[in-house]
Amino acid sequence: MALLSVCSNTFLVIGKFTIGSIVGSVSIISEAIHSCMDMVASGIALFAVRTAELPPDEEHPYGHGRIENVSSMIESLLILLAGAWILYESIHKLFHPEPIQQIWLGVGIMLVSSLVNLFVARGLFKIGRKMNSAALLGDAWHLMTDIWTSAGVMAGLFCIWLGGLLMPNIQLTFLDPVAGIVVALMIIRTGINLLVESANQLMDEHLPPEEEELIKNHLLELKPKIRGYHKMKSRRVGNKRYIEFHLKVDGNMSVTEVHNLSHHIQEVIEEHLPNCSVSIHFEPCEECIGECKKHCALTPEERVQGMFWKL
Repeated sequence: MALLSVCSNTFLVIGKFTIGSIVGSVSIISEAIHSCMDMVASGIALFAVRTAELPPDEEHPYGHGRIENVSSMIESLLILLAGAWILYESIHKLFHPEPIQQIWLGVGIMLVSSLVNLFVARGLFKIGRKMNSAALLGDAWHLMTDIWTSAGVMAGLFCIWLGGLLMPNIQLTFLDPVAGIVVALMIIRTGINLLVESANQLMDEHLPPEEEELIKNHLLELKPKIRGYHKMKSRRVGNKRYIEFHLKVDGNMSVTEVHNLSHHIQEVIEEHLPNCSVSIHFEPCEECIGECKKHCALTPEERVQGMFWKL
């Protein structure tokens, strides 16, 4: 899917540059620059996805998933660069207007661009969410900005064309750079959001609250085999989740029982959160202190009565 994104953006870059030059529209040429950035970003995403799929080796024992987060950050910087350039060019043309010719060509290429990018973006979102791929999702959001901005450019060109028919004595060419400014601001906003998300993942931000809550609920369902948990940590590297926590169990359990329980917990978590690595530190349940009380699987009555020694 990333390869399809590269090919489609190559086609759109050529088409937009050609028609933008013919029409003389800064908003279309700005869109061509945007699509060029999309093409580069798609190439980066393709490289990142293929690299992330490589198995762990001696130099990278945890795999190569982090390359997806790096790729997503690079894409966000490219989006910001494209937005800044489009903003500069649009403001310049706002104060130095030029006539626009053959507007229908501009509307046509923007419509084709929107439809092509919508098709590719939907596919990238579907596969990216299924694989939990930061690179593919970043590329999808990159294309979505292209759809929104193409729609803005189309609206500006249509208003100029309609104004020329209804009010031939009034020049509405200023709408072209205005559309470019709106496009630029939308691109910059998307770039900032993607940059923040990428930076958070590079700094090992915890998994979404709903995913952590799912893990906690499944742990508490394993009572009476477990007594509680604490020190839970989680993070995502590329498309893989890493989860670790301390687990309180009966101190009389054998090594074999603890081993089997560990495998069972990992299977339960991976069933609902695929592609994850679970690390568990087992502790004997002897006293209730600190965070352990907060996530204890026993009722207050069981703790008071000492029932947890008999489970």
